[in-house]
Amino acid sequence: MVHSMTAFARLEHSGPYGTLSWELRSVNHRYLEPHLRLPDALRDLEGNVREALRQGLARGKVECTLRLNEAERPQRLDIDRERAAQLVSAAEAVAALIRQPAPIDPLAVLAWPGVLASDSADQAELQASALALFAEVLEELRQGRAREGAALAALLEERLEGIEQEVATLREQVPQMLALQRQKILERCRELAVELDSSRLEQELVLLAQKSDVAEELDRLATHVREVRRVLKAGGAAGRRLDFLMQELNREANTLGSKAFDPRSTQAAVNLKVLIEQMREQVQNIE
Repeated sequence: MVHSMTAFARLEHSGPYGTLSWELRSVNHRYLEPHLRLPDALRDLEGNVREALRQGLARGKVECTLRLNEAERPQRLDIDRERAAQLVSAAEAVAALIRQPAPIDPLAVLAWPGVLASDSADQAELQASALALFAEVLEELRQGRAREGAALAALLEERLEGIEQEVATLREQVPQMLALQRQKILERCRELAVELDSSRLEQELVLLAQKSDVAEELDRLATHVREVRRVLKAGGAAGRRLDFLMQELNREANTLGSKAFDPRSTQAAVNLKVLIEQMREQVQNIE
């Protein structure tokens, strides 16, 4: 099964610390490009989140937003005296270099990161809950990408069937078109009262048939269609492979157009290009 790169997922969880909510949005991108927005209290989770994304997704621009609505509860002010003493000592050393230093502000010392120590047990519970919730929301995102991927695969299958129909019809019509072209040349010669050497005429008709021979292009189109189906069935990170196959399909359709000598073959080439372009647009969203 192939996966889309476009999806949205949101989950929240409440605990003694308050309410956590994760929101994930993903869109198509050539590579995996995560953008994280985490509250300061949970900034240390960035490495774990990035690794989980790397393990769970192959491609896509993914915006991950974590919000924390802290519960109102009495807060203990535990001072890390050793860190505070180090900070005061460093401030005094700097003050000695200044002629008229300002007195050290105790509130400024308290505001320095790490001086007021939070409850380590509460912080550990908060981080564990945030990571567990992220695992759930990431799985929900993956399921959303899988559902949309299945829908994209169904759309591609419809276009593949259209290509097969165009190829089958054109393959059946080519002998008729060549015979009609031969008849037109003979009629034109009779109208102009031109006598042509029969052997020379046959040579020219053979050259026309060779230049108009599209059997190879039709065979390659059929082969590419089978390969697209195989890739879709195999699943995984198939987007780049499918994009390459779209280029190859388009190449064969262009060649058919350049060899067209009948309105029906011209129309078939146009129809094929339309179908392939529709597929190419959808493939851009596949992981």
